[in-house]
Amino acid sequence: MTTKDKDYVLKMVKEHDVRFIRLWFTDILGFLKSFAITRSELEVALEEGMGFDGSSIEGFCRIDESDMVAMPDTNTFCILPWRPKNENAVARMFCDIVHPDGTPFEGDPRYILKRNLKRAADLGYTYYVGPELEFFYFKSSEGRPEPLDHGGYFDLTPLDIASDLRRETVLTLEEMGIPVEYSHHEVAPSQHEIDLKYTDALTMADNAMTYRLVVKEIALKHGVYATFMPKPLSGKNGNGMHTHQSLFKGEKNAFFEAGDMYHLSKTGKSYIAGLMKHVPEITLIINQWVNSYKRLVPGYEAPVYITWAQRNRSDLIRVPMYKPGKEKATRIELRSPDPACNPYLAFAVMLSAGLEGIEKGYKLDEPVEQNVYEMNLKQRNALGIKVLPEDLWEAIKETEKSELVRKTLGEHTFTNFIENKKIEWERYRAQVTNYELTEYLSVL
Repeated sequence: MTTKDKDYVLKMVKEHDVRFIRLWFTDILGFLKSFAITRSELEVALEEGMGFDGSSIEGFCRIDESDMVAMPDTNTFCILPWRPKNENAVARMFCDIVHPDGTPFEGDPRYILKRNLKRAADLGYTYYVGPELEFFYFKSSEGRPEPLDHGGYFDLTPLDIASDLRRETVLTLEEMGIPVEYSHHEVAPSQHEIDLKYTDALTMADNAMTYRLVVKEIALKHGVYATFMPKPLSGKNGNGMHTHQSLFKGEKNAFFEAGDMYHLSKTGKSYIAGLMKHVPEITLIINQWVNSYKRLVPGYEAPVYITWAQRNRSDLIRVPMYKPGKEKATRIELRSPDPACNPYLAFAVMLSAGLEGIEKGYKLDEPVEQNVYEMNLKQRNALGIKVLPEDLWEAIKETEKSELVRKTLGEHTFTNFIENKKIEWERYRAQVTNYELTEYLSVL
């Protein structure tokens, strides 16, 4: 942090009468954590950080080593638009979590992403991402979910009665300095999407955390409930987080190759091959809940089979068609992640898998442009098409034996994440569901 950065924050706090500054960070599951300080504490916080008890934060530390320090990142200073403005205002800053001696805390998701971005930087790359986070509006969070509308893809009024909610959400995000590209009604009833403008992965992870909160805050303000749950409605499309990604060397897109039939460089092809080879191992990170696997089933536009293509949107990885003069827009789109993941860890494992492909020179198979869902098992096996884990337990087993994920997350987070997911699976496995009661109680 430079003196200039610190002075800018102090100046903004004074000019806008900011009385409270919320310090934000995430636990390993991607839940936003926060505590507030008054402006009288701000200078100390900027110089020394603010101490807190890390033993109560999921995946952080044991009670006998609980002292943690939150170091504000002045680049993320922002006044919260939904709080009072210009009088007793409230601002926020994302924090890096460190030990009392100032060394980075190995369980901080933001640090984990930074560490993996450094690996890319050491190879000369900057990692850019553009996620499409889908969500639902429901009348309440209680009981069975009730949609606000029964509109479909790109529907406008009167079916899309949430247009004003999306509009206010977009305006709020842009007021916070988060650029938005698109917003529209999605395929399922009461399902929506707001696409954030492509940027570097660390900024985007911060933006994604902010986005999820803003969507919920605006919904709450209007008396409805917004959820990023992967599959809240049975028989309807679930919420995805299709993630567009590319690597740049300076101003040049490292994925683009003019003479290639797919306009993909060797680097781009190896990156895709790395994702395809390692995606079973990273699925637990990008689809981390029991409910995530209710979305990853055939028939609802979510990928199941590990394939890539240019035009086919049923594939795991899509390479959007090249437009002449748009070399910088060359990218790949991974379609399996859902928006309930931890974006810091999700971007870290995606990048790590892609870099593995580049460093080890993985070869990319030909694309599969036909509909994989219409093939039988014999046809898929003949093409060597593999499948994603079918449930959380399969995903846990794949990740548990993955050296790539262990290296990407670090031993501390890897161990704690696996342990947390095993507990979730055991709790889920022991439940007696409504499906079982409906199907079996009256006949067995």
